[in-house]
Amino acid sequence: MSIFNSQKEYGLLAKLFHWITFIILLAQIPFGFYLVGLEFSDRRIDLENIHILIGITVFYITLFRLIWKFFNSSPTEGNSFFKGQIFIAKVNHFLLYLSIFTITISGVLKKLYMGEKLNFLFFRYGFDKDNFQLADIYYEVHIYANYFLIVLITLHILAVIVHHFIFKDKILNKIT
Repeated sequence: MSIFNSQKEYGLLAKLFHWITFIILLAQIPFGFYLVGLEFSDRRIDLENIHILIGITVFYITLFRLIWKFFNSSPTEGNSFFKGQIFIAKVNHFLLYLSIFTITISGVLKKLYMGEKLNFLFFRYGFDKDNFQLADIYYEVHIYANYFLIVLITLHILAVIVHHFIFKDKILNKIT
């Protein structure tokens, strides 16, 4: 298997970016909702710090994935079963990336405006002044962007299932 994409399938690096992101999000999303239900405590702070580090890691992976995608062409599109199918797929992918970035950035800004310093893996940073009103707004954006991401992931999975089992176009073979 080549590290680079071919006309028929994604290369090893693109597959790793895809599946690692999916697996992390599969754990990260429910982990975040679990944190919402916890009372304020040292344990919650520790778990939030883990959640933040994982979220920042997903941000970096997604950023590297987009850079890789920019320099490495995707496999050719398969047969379209209706007009606009490729457009819908591209919009869904764009919105998946956008929601991941929105979730991470809003989560980071919420914590920074709460007056906390964050570990960005390569450096630590914190704002000089807090702003709890803005922190609350970014928290709301963070929550709603997560719901939106769940909808997009669900649509993505359903589309793959339809293509694989109904259209039988072996679309899943490109990414596995």
